[in-house]
Amino acid sequence: MAVELVEPAAGDAGADADALVVFVTAEELASGAWVGQAGLELPAAMVEAVRGLAARGQFAGGLGETEAVPTLGLMPGYQAVLLCGLGEAARTSADAWRDAGVYAARAALGLRLERLAAPLPRAGAGRAQELSERVRALAEGLWLGSYRMPSYALAEAGEAPPLRSVALLGAADEERRGLAPALEAARATALGVYTARDLTNLPGNYLGPDDLARAAQGLAARYGLACTVLDETGIREHGMGGLAAVGQGSVQPPRMIAVRYEGAPEAPGEVLGLVGKGITFDTGGISLKKPDGMEEMISDMGGAAVLLGLIHVLGALKPAINVVIVIPTAENMPSGAAFKPGDVITMMNGQTVEVLNTDAEGRIVLADGVLYAKQLGATRLIDVATLTGAVLVSFADVATGAVSGDERLLQEVLDSAREANEKVWPLPNYPEYRDMLKSRIADIKNATSRDRWAGCITGGLFIGYFAGDTPWVHLDTGGTAWLWNERGTEPLGGTGAIVRTLASLVTRNASAT
Repeated sequence: MAVELVEPAAGDAGADADALVVFVTAEELASGAWVGQAGLELPAAMVEAVRGLAARGQFAGGLGETEAVPTLGLMPGYQAVLLCGLGEAARTSADAWRDAGVYAARAALGLRLERLAAPLPRAGAGRAQELSERVRALAEGLWLGSYRMPSYALAEAGEAPPLRSVALLGAADEERRGLAPALEAARATALGVYTARDLTNLPGNYLGPDDLARAAQGLAARYGLACTVLDETGIREHGMGGLAAVGQGSVQPPRMIAVRYEGAPEAPGEVLGLVGKGITFDTGGISLKKPDGMEEMISDMGGAAVLLGLIHVLGALKPAINVVIVIPTAENMPSGAAFKPGDVITMMNGQTVEVLNTDAEGRIVLADGVLYAKQLGATRLIDVATLTGAVLVSFADVATGAVSGDERLLQEVLDSAREANEKVWPLPNYPEYRDMLKSRIADIKNATSRDRWAGCITGGLFIGYFAGDTPWVHLDTGGTAWLWNERGTEPLGGTGAIVRTLASLVTRNASAT
């Protein structure tokens, strides 16, 4: 998808666009304040046409509303004026501009418009920071709304073209220079989400553990980052018995991936460890899943996809922070070689796990992942995983669940999620939940005797057991990494959920180098 965002000055720059996009609230629509916001004189006939739409109730300025008004030759260079509602929250929040950008891009794709022009978001006089935030949000939304899931069908002659460019109109030269960082941040974040969505949407026969490792190597090379990959021999040599066990049932051997970003070399002792679940397909293993809906299990590497997408943010924006990304990746398959319920496996640190359920494999590979991240110097840990179906019981597919052993790090994650406008909600961490994981024959068991009880919490706490004293947060995207239907601004299939949250986390307290 080739989408460019440019900001030429107002005037004839818009003549290269197929449509002029006008973002408007209900209040502006009623008062007529929307007229002239693009810095262009709209013909009286166009203004009357818009007023007629409002009078008939066809367009009220609500968030998500779009309406195209043909120019009929009244505005040379434009085929239409595309009205996009902002809703009432636009007065106080930049998030409405992101959402409106998504809806505008989708409407343009539906109308087969390839080039758009739009006015800069409104901001009060002297409010440069507010303008920057709104420009970033709008640009992010335009890119995210342009996303289309890859298709493997033979191309059809009638396939709609992609949205190719958007021109933001009305900024002077000095103002454009000031907005350049906001646009670059939007581009890097959107590219990260694109990468996460594309990887999550790949069929299982297109993406195995070795393919995921090559994708990581390619992304790391793009930005000059160090990337190491342990093959099955290296995994055994490092004592990663959890990852080895989960992957042993498949003809595709497991891999352990590590990507290192050093943005604060003056503080080498502070390293954020990010660990992502990379199960490229999950049948459940010997504890076989039901067949209905199993095709969604191509998304069980959604956590890994998020962290690979984040490489774009780190590489492009260069925040002053040290990060090590660790991705344990395997395919969980049933076979004569597969691990079994009742097995006892030895993890990287020598501790043992009693396996009660081979479909609770994600926490096992993540345990080796957090141990490896600590070995590589991580002083704080965040893991991201499509870990449980139990999170759907708590939050449906609306919010990501969080479990943590450190209130300070948890609050950083929650603040970053709010800034990114992603829904994350914490779950309790009481001793009684940890007690549910006690085993009579090993250090810990990978599932509780009553699987339906606090499954999201205990799944996270299993990982936290191996994090030990290191500050740690677990993010369960089992409900948010994949959607069966488009909902609001989120697409069908892989969503890239949590890329924006982590992008905010790694940049919000770090100045670019």
